[in-house]
Amino acid sequence: MSSTTCRVRLFLLLLTTVFIFSCKKVSHPITEKTTSNNRATALKSAPGTPNRDQPNILLILTDDQGYHDVSYYGTKDLRTPNMDQIARDGMRFDNFYANCPVCSPTRAALLTGRYQDYVGVPGVIRTHPENSWGYFDTKAQTLPSALKQAGYHTAIIGKWHLGLESPNTPTERGFDFFHGWLGDMMDDYVAKRRHDVNYMRRDGQTIDPEGHATDIFTQWSADYIKSRGVSKQPFFLYLAYNAPHFPVQPPADWLKKVQEREPGLPPKRAQLVAFIEHLDDGIGKVIQALKESGQYDNTLIIFTSDNGGHLPSLANNGPTRDGKQSMYEGGLRVPMAISWPGKIKPGTVSAQNNLSMDLFPTLLEVAGAPAVQGIEGRSFLGTLLGKTPAAEPDRPLYFTRREGGNDYAGQCSYALRLGDWKLVKNKPFQPLELFNVKNDPLETKDLAAQEPKVFNRLSAELMLHIQRSGRVPWQKPENQP
Repeated sequence: MSSTTCRVRLFLLLLTTVFIFSCKKVSHPITEKTTSNNRATALKSAPGTPNRDQPNILLILTDDQGYHDVSYYGTKDLRTPNMDQIARDGMRFDNFYANCPVCSPTRAALLTGRYQDYVGVPGVIRTHPENSWGYFDTKAQTLPSALKQAGYHTAIIGKWHLGLESPNTPTERGFDFFHGWLGDMMDDYVAKRRHDVNYMRRDGQTIDPEGHATDIFTQWSADYIKSRGVSKQPFFLYLAYNAPHFPVQPPADWLKKVQEREPGLPPKRAQLVAFIEHLDDGIGKVIQALKESGQYDNTLIIFTSDNGGHLPSLANNGPTRDGKQSMYEGGLRVPMAISWPGKIKPGTVSAQNNLSMDLFPTLLEVAGAPAVQGIEGRSFLGTLLGKTPAAEPDRPLYFTRREGGNDYAGQCSYALRLGDWKLVKNKPFQPLELFNVKNDPLETKDLAAQEPKVFNRLSAELMLHIQRSGRVPWQKPENQP
């Protein structure tokens, strides 16, 4: 056989092989375990691949906003048209609970789908180690990391409050982009410092922007949303305002407007109302950016608060007892509304009991992402979509807060709700109390002595939770740099 013939036959063999291989279908299936609480289907594309069938997600978290410091509950002295519009366009939740009556723990629960003390954040993370009561578990999976695996671009604008240094900075915990405040509260909304430390960052870079923090976070969010409008990749934006956390500092023109409209308001209340109305206006501008960039119709919007309102600032917590820092309903019940055009029936109301940590599995299901096993959060997507949920036994809802000072001495306060019953240990050195919150929503009648069986059952449940949480460190390990 001639050398030329051999070369021809070899060429034809290679050509045939390439043709057969190119016609072979290659698939990348995504499998997931399904549960009664998870009705998500597998993504059409591989993890990390953009899929425009997925909605954008805008999660707006305000700071210390009272349960009834929104005008959609008929509150007469303030006007929140943009927060109200989210409720009108979607579903309002009247029994939504923050995981904790203070900041960091709720944020840890929201971003992990777990009870905060199970991820090392039973209390507030602060600048000074001797007064810091949490260390975010570096092994805990976060919502942005799970959504990023599902193809999302993830961003946080505003307040982080889950760690001041590596490895617990936002871009190390799942966010592609961070533009905001690393620490806890601001001592001044214009100077933007805490203990004379500048915690304002763009990713890892310290920055010092001019202006009121609420306006800055609003503008950054609008800019981010518009920049994503040209991308085929869905986004998750966690917009965490510092407002209306004290110090209550509304811009002068907003305060003047409220004082002229509501001349009889106490000065402190007028300041808080103006602060919240200024915040509401910012939310309206962010939503307008969605509309102007053509993304509104494919965006799920969540509005809620991290804990109850601050009573010394004259917050309105509605028909509840107490406020921020308290394990009574006023410290835990928060405003909550979700809109999703074409998916959630406008103007609907849910009385379902849900917690901040339930957003984690709900949003994963919205995104079509695989469920995360071993979390305590429960998806309520079926409720959002108007489906009648399957009958489920009441689940115990635990609330914990660790704190310093003479009232706490580094120990925890607790609450546990099971059905209509609620067990409360409002401070570590106070006795346990038992309330029926359906019959006694203001928690005025302690039934511990009258209902010993219920009291003992809930007390035993709480002790088990305390044992489980005790396995999780909440201070930085000594061997970690």
